[in-house]
Amino acid sequence: MIRSPLMTVMVDAVMKAAKGLRRDFGEVENLQVSRKGPGDFVSLADTRAEQILREALAKARPDYGFVLEEGGIVEGKDTQHRWHVDPLDGTTNFLHGIPHFCVSVGLERDGVMVAGVIYDVIKDELFIAERGKGAFVNNRRLRVAGRTDPLDAVVATGIPTIGKRNHPGYLKELAGVMVKSAGVRRMGSAALDLAYVAAGRYDAYWEHGLSSYDVAAGIVIVREAGGYVSDAFGKDKIFETGSLLCGNEAMHRAYLDVLKLARATA
Repeated sequence: MIRSPLMTVMVDAVMKAAKGLRRDFGEVENLQVSRKGPGDFVSLADTRAEQILREALAKARPDYGFVLEEGGIVEGKDTQHRWHVDPLDGTTNFLHGIPHFCVSVGLERDGVMVAGVIYDVIKDELFIAERGKGAFVNNRRLRVAGRTDPLDAVVATGIPTIGKRNHPGYLKELAGVMVKSAGVRRMGSAALDLAYVAAGRYDAYWEHGLSSYDVAAGIVIVREAGGYVSDAFGKDKIFETGSLLCGNEAMHRAYLDVLKLARATA
């Protein structure tokens, strides 16, 4: 387990936010049957969780900047450090009473992700990593899966809705991966998809249309678990392209080829 001052700060902030989300999730389940529905309530839960995280992190590191899902970019006096904060990753799951969502916080230093915390609120799984110190889930060290044949792989993805940019292109990629894997999963939380790759539960994961706060923490966790992470084109431009592909070395290389071939298909 990592017991650095930085990790203590991050875990404490995440746990404070998670406490409110756990309570609010119980209320969402009750709201499913109401005429108004839980949409407005979930928006408030998201905003409250972000405020808790922002206050806790700012108290511990007052000069760091923020990239927030709800609050946007907040410049800090310390231009070397930025928190990437997603207070509720898996909002649609939360909205529908599906118990698969998380809190995600990553720290960027000089353009490099150096620490990440992802907490699965309902399953009580805490994924953490700090650059050079390894990755862990609930005190157990994480390692990516060792499988090397794509036909044995379970691959995670996020599916863009119709009308989103390049939806037809994504469908070509999906078709390519489906015939080069043992199965594709779409669970609805990018941060947890990354965490599951780090834990060896998924062999690979790819998605487009991502924001930095979706994946910042997970990038560190996968890399510290021995995985490879790039954008979907094999470059280190994840935040610029909004795309990501990760897995162990063999899977990362294999699915880069699969995606490239799928995009080239007429």
